[in-house]
Amino acid sequence: MIAHERSSQKELAFMATSLGAGKEQPVVQSVGVATRGQQPQRSSLQKRPRPIDGIVRALLFFCGILSILTTIALVAVLLSESLAFFTSGLVTLPEFLFGTRWQPVAGDFGILPLLNATIVTSFWAMVVALPLGIGGAIYLSEYAKGSTRDRLKPILEILAGIPTVTYGFFALTFMTPVLRIILGENNVSIYNMLSAGLVMGIMILPTIASMSEDALRAVPNSLREASYGLGATKFETVSKVVVPAALSGLIASFIVGIARAVGETMIVALAAGAGPVAMLTANPMVSGETITGHIARISGGDLSYASIDYQSLFALGLALFVFTLGLNFISQWVTRRFREVYQ
Repeated sequence: MIAHERSSQKELAFMATSLGAGKEQPVVQSVGVATRGQQPQRSSLQKRPRPIDGIVRALLFFCGILSILTTIALVAVLLSESLAFFTSGLVTLPEFLFGTRWQPVAGDFGILPLLNATIVTSFWAMVVALPLGIGGAIYLSEYAKGSTRDRLKPILEILAGIPTVTYGFFALTFMTPVLRIILGENNVSIYNMLSAGLVMGIMILPTIASMSEDALRAVPNSLREASYGLGATKFETVSKVVVPAALSGLIASFIVGIARAVGETMIVALAAGAGPVAMLTANPMVSGETITGHIARISGGDLSYASIDYQSLFALGLALFVFTLGLNFISQWVTRRFREVYQ
């Protein structure tokens, strides 16, 4: 009996060996470990040299350094020429900042009239661009369907591609006659700050609308869904949840729009007026010369490089640079101060 059981176990072992002999047994090798009779192979997970990465990194570094050096060179030129202007003995810094007459021929270099016209035109530009830009952004972000948004967004972006000189002639040949018909020819000058400001608002509309839409679309959908779950309507959700959550981006777009309006040249040069300005007024229906408009007009004349008129252009450019730089700093501060961070 015992011998029979031992023979059965031997037969079973032999059958198992025979069945497994025809199958290929899996061989597990570690990466980089050599088997008997083979050379060790290099692991595929090791870092491979890529020369193109170094070239791209060097190119990007060069572009960054070049942009920084260009900015430094521009500021250096503005500072050097402005320093020569203020050390000429013909004008002091308080007279430049607080003077109420800008007539270089008579030796008057008060920036306030030019600054006044710049502020008036920029104000009317924001009166047009702010409600239309934010309203359009809210519609595209919250109300428009995907197909509608795909059609309207390119049309809105077309406005950003129109040359500013075209906007200037549009303000002079269309907007001004319309304003004179509506408000009266005796009340609106042919060259006026109102038409220039309104057309500037149309020009910067895509900038504000695009930035505002990005800020609104960055608000998480969970906030909208929570508002709907509490029974809020679409308008209540937009006005009380989405817009407050995107407030930092909306304010930043507003400040960037102001900076864009302040730096505009061709529209105000063609439609707002030119010539010495000797008054401060908030009436937009009269002519007025802005800082950029004056720079464009005077720089096209015959000015010697050592004249006080030529150096005054750099002083105006430096003042405009400081103003727009301050607006950019305010925009960054507002973005950091009121930014909402969601998980």
